Amino acid sequence: MKKKMESMTSFDEFLDREYGKKGTNQREKYDQGFEVFKLGVILQELRKEKGLTQEQLAFKCGTTKNYISRIENNASDIRLSTLMRIINDGFGGHLDFKISFN
Repeated sequence: MKKKMESMTSFDEFLDREYGKKGTNQREKYDQGFEVFKLGVILQELRKEKGLTQEQLAFKCGTTKNYISRIENNASDIRLSTLMRIINDGFGGHLDFKISFN
């Protein structure tokens, strides 16, 4: 069992091996893509929590069902103004930002 544990790697070690260390172009591209993916998942979960279909959410924030689907499935970049409309008009929330530096 101990030998098996020694051969295991952490997720960070896996990312370093597959995409390079933090700060490299390939790793930055991966990290940015992952953030976009997380945003799509968060929006999908919020929509479901609010009991809205993609079509209902799209109507509330003045966009299309297809666009909501593309955002949720990481197939489309989202403009800040659209994200704000989805949060404000679609979910009745408020969007706050946090900026951090390494």
